[in-house]
Amino acid sequence: MATGGAGYIGSLATSAGAAHILCTGGAGYIGSHTCVKLVEAGFKVSIMDNLLNSNKRVMERLKELTGKDIPLFEVDMCVADDVNKLFAEQKFDGVIHFAGLKAVGESVAKPIWYYENNITGTINILKAMASSGTNCIVFSSSATVYKPCEDPLDEEKPTGCSNPYGWTKYMIEQILIDAQKADASLGVSILRYFNPVGAHSSGRIGEAPSGYPNNLMPFIQQVAVGRREALSVFGTDYSTKDGSGVRDYIHVEDLAEGHVAALKRILELKTGTIIHNLGSGNGVSVLEMVKAFEESSGKPIPIKLADRRPGDLAVVVANAGKANKELNWETKRSLKDMTDSVWKWVSSHPFGYDDPPPEESLRKESGFSQTLRRGSVEVGFSQTLRKESGFS
Repeated sequence: MATGGAGYIGSLATSAGAAHILCTGGAGYIGSHTCVKLVEAGFKVSIMDNLLNSNKRVMERLKELTGKDIPLFEVDMCVADDVNKLFAEQKFDGVIHFAGLKAVGESVAKPIWYYENNITGTINILKAMASSGTNCIVFSSSATVYKPCEDPLDEEKPTGCSNPYGWTKYMIEQILIDAQKADASLGVSILRYFNPVGAHSSGRIGEAPSGYPNNLMPFIQQVAVGRREALSVFGTDYSTKDGSGVRDYIHVEDLAEGHVAALKRILELKTGTIIHNLGSGNGVSVLEMVKAFEESSGKPIPIKLADRRPGDLAVVVANAGKANKELNWETKRSLKDMTDSVWKWVSSHPFGYDDPPPEESLRKESGFSQTLRRGSVEVGFSQTLRKESGFS
C-alpha cells in the first residue's frame, strides 16, 4: 500500500456554516465527480487519498470546475496514526467513504491485501470518527454484494459474494451496521451501485484507470482511441434482445448526485442505517453500448465475438425505487449523455490524466508505432499497449 505523508494541498476557506465533508478516495473517478457536486450543493469539501489508484492532477481540474481550492490530505487509511491526526486537526461533519481497492481479478489473486486494506482502513476511519465526534458516514458499496439474480435487484434481495472484493464490501456494510447499533449518535448510509460510466459534462474529469481496466467503458474508449485493437464480447447467445449481456449503467454525474442526496438525508436523520441502490433500472446490452459509443465518437469499435464466461449472468439491473422515493433522487441522463461525455473526455485525454508516452521510446521497445489523432495533435504509441480486451 502506498502511504504518503499527511501532506496538505489547498485552502480551507469556504462559506461560513457549511458542513465539512471528508471524501476518502476523493481523487478517484467517482469521488472526484462527487466532490464537484458537493461543492455545488454548498458543502465544504476535503479529500483524503493516498493516490495509489488516482492522479494528483485531478486537483487542478477540481479547482477549475468548482472555483475552490479543495484540500488534499495524502493519507493512507491503513496508517491509523495519520488518520487519527487528520481527524484530530480538522473538524469533519461527515465522511463519504470511497477509498479502497476495487479490482475483482486482483482481489482473487491478492485476497489478504484486499481484506487488510479495505477493512482495516474502514475500521481506522470509524475509530477516528468516534474520537473526533464525526457522526455521519456514507459508504460507497456495490451491487456485487447481491447473490446472482436476473430479476431487478431491490435492497431486500439476498446478499452473498463470489470474490474477495465483493466480500470486503459485504463485511464493511456489516461493520457499519453493527457500529451504528452500538452508537445511536452515528448515522450510516450505504449505497449499492451498479455500473458507473460517463464523465463530467465539461470533459475535464473522467475515468482514467491506472492499470488494466475492470469495466466495459474504459475498454471501449481505449479501442476508440487506438490503444487496443478490439473488444471481445463474451456471450452472444443470452436470452436478451441481441444475445449479449445486459447491465444497468448509471451516469457518474447521476451517481454523484445520489451521494449528495444520501448525505443530506443521513445528516437530517442524524442516526440509524439506511441502504439504497443507485442505478437506472434500465438494462443496456454490451452491443447497444458499443453502438451508442460509435455514434458518439464517429469511430467504429471492432469487436470479437467469444463464448460465454463461467458465472456471467444474462441480465443484472437495479430496482432503485427506494432511492427514488426516500432520497428524492433519480437518474436524469441518457445513454447518449453517457457515451457523448465519455468521448468528450477521452478524445482530449486518451491517456487519462497522464501525458502520452514518448513515441520514440515506444518505437524502440516494439519496433512499431501507431498514430493516435487527439484533436489536431497526433500522438504515437506502441503496439505493446494494445492488448485485446473483453467484456460480457
